[in-house]
Amino acid sequence: MLVRIDHLVLTTANVDACVDFYVNGLGMRLERFGEGRMALAFGQQKINIHEQGREFEPKALKPTPGGLDMCFVTAMTPDEVMQRLDAAGIRIEEGPVTRTGALGPIMSVYVRDPDGNLVEISSY
Repeated sequence: MLVRIDHLVLTTANVDACVDFYVNGLGMRLERFGEGRMALAFGQQKINIHEQGREFEPKALKPTPGGLDMCFVTAMTPDEVMQRLDAAGIRIEEGPVTRTGALGPIMSVYVRDPDGNLVEISSY
């Protein structure tokens, strides 16, 4: 029945810091749509941004900044990922380490976004 994830929703306490991290730090594109809505786009996916206390309906039962643990796949090597993160001033929490992704073994580097969400950046 299901074939892929289209989008997720990230609740943030600070929209500007969130956008800066994902756009300037991780290379996503900022897209604006609807009436004042924003999304972080990459590949064929996007992450809609909701500001805490100003979420769009319908929404999660308990939208919370810092409650996500997500993994992104990159074509970069772990060394290239670490160099990019360092250049952007993003502190590496862990890695590179071997993990298991949806398609098999991956090498992962972990960081936290400004809300404290755990962000895993992985390569197959």
